[in-house]
Amino acid sequence: MTKRLTDKTCVVTGAGQGIGRAIAEALAAEGATVIAVDLSEQPLVTWTAAAGVTSALLDVTDPVSVADLAGRYPETAVLVNCVGVVAAGTVLDHEPAEMDRSFRINVGSMANTIKAFLPRMRERKDGTIINIASVVSSIKAAPDRFVYATTKAAVIGLTKSVAMDFIADGIRCNAICPGTVESPSLHQRMAAQADPVAALAAFTARQPMGRIGNPREIARIAVMLASGEADFMTGHTLIIDGGMSL
Repeated sequence: MTKRLTDKTCVVTGAGQGIGRAIAEALAAEGATVIAVDLSEQPLVTWTAAAGVTSALLDVTDPVSVADLAGRYPETAVLVNCVGVVAAGTVLDHEPAEMDRSFRINVGSMANTIKAFLPRMRERKDGTIINIASVVSSIKAAPDRFVYATTKAAVIGLTKSVAMDFIADGIRCNAICPGTVESPSLHQRMAAQADPVAALAAFTARQPMGRIGNPREIARIAVMLASGEADFMTGHTLIIDGGMSL
């Protein structure tokens, strides 16, 4: 079977685990040259070598470091922004410092990477940017996710803005909006609850399909967006949420 991404270099941020790792592995399986980026070395070393993926340690909130990475991989044709943090609470609970931190990680990191990698993409008239947003954003609300939903709504706005501004330069920019997906981060949040079993039941109950999503299901959408199958698609939010937003 012909692999779809044999001529592509792809950079995936937040690739140490969860959705980011699944996307990086899926892109590599389709023949892409993949650079998996994470803030911590430990999650990367557990899988990258076996998958034939190059690892890179990077704080994506630091624009200087991001620009350095873009300089090392000027041939990058696909950029997947998967870094994110989930803050809990309502508007009454939130602190300005948490809002600032969440915007810096969830939105600012994407602005940094896009700004760094986009110029070379424009020169080649070929570039694909995939941003991981969330169905909890401008699409729908979830309890106690004020800061998170606000920042993920901003990711959707960022995506559409980049798509509009650079559509004539051969750049496509789309967002994937998952529902609740299996990940170490999800399990950490459940473990922090007074009753983790009840927390899992609550997360599962809000998915009308009756189950939590698998990271590989998100990864398959990312592969499609990175490939020629999505050449006529830009500025869209692709919802994959088990019916959560219905």
